[in-house]
Amino acid sequence: MTGCHGANRTLSTASGLPSFYTLPSGDKIPSVALGVWRADPGQVGDAVKAALKAGYRHIDGAWIYGNEAEVGKAIQESGVSRSDIWITSKLWNSFHAPEDVEPALDESLSKLGTDYLDLYLIHWPVAFKKDKGQEVDYNLTENTYPTWQKLEEMVAKGKVRNIGVSNFNVRRLQKLTANPLKIHPAINQVELNYWNPQPDLLEANHNSCILQWSKQTGLLLEAYSPLGGQNWVKKTLEVPEVKSIAQELGITPAQVITSWHVQRGTVVLPKSVHPSRVIENFHVVPLPQESFDKLEKAAVSHKPERSVNPNWGVDVWN
Repeated sequence: MTGCHGANRTLSTASGLPSFYTLPSGDKIPSVALGVWRADPGQVGDAVKAALKAGYRHIDGAWIYGNEAEVGKAIQESGVSRSDIWITSKLWNSFHAPEDVEPALDESLSKLGTDYLDLYLIHWPVAFKKDKGQEVDYNLTENTYPTWQKLEEMVAKGKVRNIGVSNFNVRRLQKLTANPLKIHPAINQVELNYWNPQPDLLEANHNSCILQWSKQTGLLLEAYSPLGGQNWVKKTLEVPEVKSIAQELGITPAQVITSWHVQRGTVVLPKSVHPSRVIENFHVVPLPQESFDKLEKAAVSHKPERSVNPNWGVDVWN
């Protein structure tokens, strides 16, 4: 069946919600992933093992998280075949110069213990000057195309199967895709949650979800911090609409939120290092339309608040 953002959706017989989306490459990306951002050393490996044991087949990480070696070791020790696991990593701001892209990718591959990534994203639309800390390279920040061309080369070399972006708004996507791309971005990973539902990117209605700018391009959204940022999760789980839906359906508030994200047509990336919560977050169920609409209305009725808003001397969101 054709679903949101031009991606193909395959419904899970267990949940009635998409269990994966088919990207333009033909690869199938699972709709629920374990995010490992801010997962502490000594804990992230156990979380990955718990996730894979529970049925997750999608691990979302990044070089800057500093835990790729532990994640890779856990994957190898899990007993799950590498070919059955979707692994995502991200190119950090310091490595946008074309000559730095492949070495950065190779470092991630080495730490993860794999010879390819299923997905590699430009982590932020901001480039830092090499060996200059967080000093912004404004030319490369405004022109992502040279960096993107190197990512295309990595696909051609077989080191990456799919490429995309993260934290890109419509303007930045339009600027990138105005170039003669060989491969268009398959993914845009952004902060999406109750407090920051991003109606400018995502418009949800009763049976579909439409990325307003790229509904013809096949661009799929991934929701990071789906339960809210580090200090927002408790507040999210206490939202009256979330609590009432949870009670009506006999599921947890966290499952209401993760289900809402998948029902919106996004990949959802909940993060936890607690095995019980890792398992809890994996189980999504279709929300009755009335409940879905009630939660959607509540989410877009308040002033949006970002939990992730870096101060790098450049307006990331414009």
